Amino acid sequence: MTATDDAGGATRALIFALVALACGHMLSTLLRTIPAISLDLMAADFHIEPQALASLTSVYHFAFAASQIPVGAAMDRFGVRPVSLALLAGTVFGAIASGVATGPESFAVGQLILGVATSGMLMCPMTLAAKQLSAARFGLWSGAILSIGNIGMLLSSSPLAFVIDTYGWRAGFWISAIGGIAVALAVFVLVPNQPAEHKDESSPLSQMIEVLRLGLSRPLRGLIALALVSLASSLVLRGLWGGPWLMQVKGLSRVEAGNQLGAFTLAMIAGPLLVGMIDRRIGRRRALVASTHAFAALLLALMALGAPHFPVAWLFGVTVMPPSYDLALFVLIGLFTSAQPLLFGMSRQLVDAQVAGKALAAINLAFFLGTALMQSITGAVAAFAGLPAVLLFMAAALIVGVLIFLTYTTANS
Repeated sequence: MTATDDAGGATRALIFALVALACGHMLSTLLRTIPAISLDLMAADFHIEPQALASLTSVYHFAFAASQIPVGAAMDRFGVRPVSLALLAGTVFGAIASGVATGPESFAVGQLILGVATSGMLMCPMTLAAKQLSAARFGLWSGAILSIGNIGMLLSSSPLAFVIDTYGWRAGFWISAIGGIAVALAVFVLVPNQPAEHKDESSPLSQMIEVLRLGLSRPLRGLIALALVSLASSLVLRGLWGGPWLMQVKGLSRVEAGNQLGAFTLAMIAGPLLVGMIDRRIGRRRALVASTHAFAALLLALMALGAPHFPVAWLFGVTVMPPSYDLALFVLIGLFTSAQPLLFGMSRQLVDAQVAGKALAAINLAFFLGTALMQSITGAVAAFAGLPAVLLFMAAALIVGVLIFLTYTTANS
């Protein structure tokens, strides 16, 4: 066997390992978006208002955010393979716990377990890729990992809607548990057991404090403010309120709503590639990030104002804007909110090289902490003022984030 054959075999083995780990991220995105298409049925089963259950599901995102740094530290100390297998075992257990939940309390426990267990599903393949690939190939594979992960949101659109209509909402969690077992077997077989690097022996608490201190520092303050509302606006819309909006306000069936959410997800998959091409071509990252998020805020407001007897519907002389109007807006929102990954690149430009990793962790933590806060707050907004108010609140949050971002960053960022 030649050296070329050895290199080719090693490359194929790495690709299989990365795909196996990326399927864990796909499972994570599926689990976090199940409520978007089944919230009404779950709430009826638990004898609780949908808005209250929506706020309760934020437990998942709080646990997810809180686990980011400890899981990252565990990967440094124990390696990717054992950590990913432990997380997948927890995911299976959390999916089963959610599937057998009999009330809001037991469902919250299941969501807490899932939040912790899925918190490292993106970091696992990213860490392996960063250790094994050149910078150029890592850029390519990081996009591929995100695209594979977003397939989970495609699965939770029309296919999940059909499953729920046929077998009930619990079936989504049973299927996820089976998927978790399959992914764990693939990881066990395909992912190499590499020695841990022990890069940082400090405690997870001290690491968390350092990341928070860096995130609140002036260079990153604007990026953190936008990160808190950026990913939240797309994930909370896609993972929670998109389905109720289409079914309750626009009168679509569960499968029809799933079709629209599927188009939204396709835009979220294609968007980062398009935004990346535009970024490389024009080279004005700060302006691109600010303008895309401002347009996303406008689109959310336009969606809200198309509700029955709201200004846009009145302007077009109809009682309510048709679902095709929402479909177009969903696709555009998916494209415009896809500038979020550029915040990672900006953070690396604004801090010294020795703290670049912690800066990335601060941005990542802000993304998921913001999602948890947005999900919790919008549940209360929906209960008091209805779904159009939820969309208007999200639009306002994006505008505030953009204004703070522009205040604390400079034109040459």
